Amino acid sequence: MISLSQLRSGAEHVLLKRLTRPLEVPDMTECRRETQSLARGAAGIALWHIHQAHQDDPDARKRVHHWVQAALAEPVSNAEAAGLFAGLPAIAFVLHAAERIIPEYRPVIEEFDAHLIALTHRRVDAALARIDREEVTSFAEYDLLRGLTGIGQVLLSFLPGNDALERVLRYLVRLTEPVQVSGDTLPGWWVGHDPDPSLPTPGGHTNLGLAHGISGPLALIATAMRAGISVDGQDEAISTLCAHFDQWRQVTGTGSWWPYWINREDYARGRIEEHVPGRPSWCYGTPGIARIQQLAALAVGDTTRQRSAETALTSCLADDAQLNLITDLGLCHGWAGLYYTAACAAADAHTPALADRLPFLAQRLIQHATNRRPPEDGFLDGAAGIALALSAATDNHASNTTSGWDRCLLIN
Repeated sequence: MISLSQLRSGAEHVLLKRLTRPLEVPDMTECRRETQSLARGAAGIALWHIHQAHQDDPDARKRVHHWVQAALAEPVSNAEAAGLFAGLPAIAFVLHAAERIIPEYRPVIEEFDAHLIALTHRRVDAALARIDREEVTSFAEYDLLRGLTGIGQVLLSFLPGNDALERVLRYLVRLTEPVQVSGDTLPGWWVGHDPDPSLPTPGGHTNLGLAHGISGPLALIATAMRAGISVDGQDEAISTLCAHFDQWRQVTGTGSWWPYWINREDYARGRIEEHVPGRPSWCYGTPGIARIQQLAALAVGDTTRQRSAETALTSCLADDAQLNLITDLGLCHGWAGLYYTAACAAADAHTPALADRLPFLAQRLIQHATNRRPPEDGFLDGAAGIALALSAATDNHASNTTSGWDRCLLIN
């Protein structure tokens, strides 16, 4: 197994170089498939080079421009389905992240911002109309990857004074109001569809995850509050969402954990049938949820909730049964995301218990990244995201956020 000291003495460079060699020059034939995808395409790969440019890599600025050009190779999608991880909001995020190193992007950024603000207003209008019709919501309306939470995060990161952000926050507050479905009172964020086509949830479900579930809205509301931005009802919304997580917290001999989602039958019964936690990751499960609980606690000054969230995450990271469920490398549900989520939480923690787990997690990330090749080049599941997490791990920093690449993950 490679040690951190070995990496810092030269092996780090070799490992990162191997991971990122395919990311040097865009293959335009390949890029055209998903150019505007922050998850898999050129837009997400640009984040690695933006980070490198902030680390004083003299050639990174040129590579950033190449990958931004690749991301703009096709007309940018301004469709209603565009979100933080695909289309106009994704491109706006990348351009803003690149602006400090390529200020010449400013005129283009202003044009994209105007379209982003217009898109946000349309999306909020549609969401509020859906609420008024008393229909249930969907991932595409509210979540981090495709919905208004992700769009709101772009606005909070780069256009915090715009009224479009205020409207997103007001919408998320309304989302926490209960709805009536077939005579039952359900959470306002209840979705009527399955979490995945292969995982049916008849009657819909309430999703707890960060990528598609209610952790995303809670993270945005809490992060906005920590930045001094709030709307009427924001405190109550945080309380409502935190109470939902408290209700579904599972306590076992190895610590607390949360399920991925609650189906209609389990919700009516008030308990779930699962007896063991699922795979721990950024997108679903205890790590992402615990970090968001910590952020919510920091926003409202709830030290009891903060300690409880940190204890849950620490217990998860010490549980081999949970860690052995991880089979991937990437940010979404692999070692890179687990490490980086834990590192962000450790930076804000009351005690050193989380920080004490970071060297072990870094070792596991390094070991797996050394022995296996990423399945793709992109940001969320591929080499670009793994390299960003690995860069943070081998620098022994809780986070390396100078470039702001991690804002799209909503954990920092």
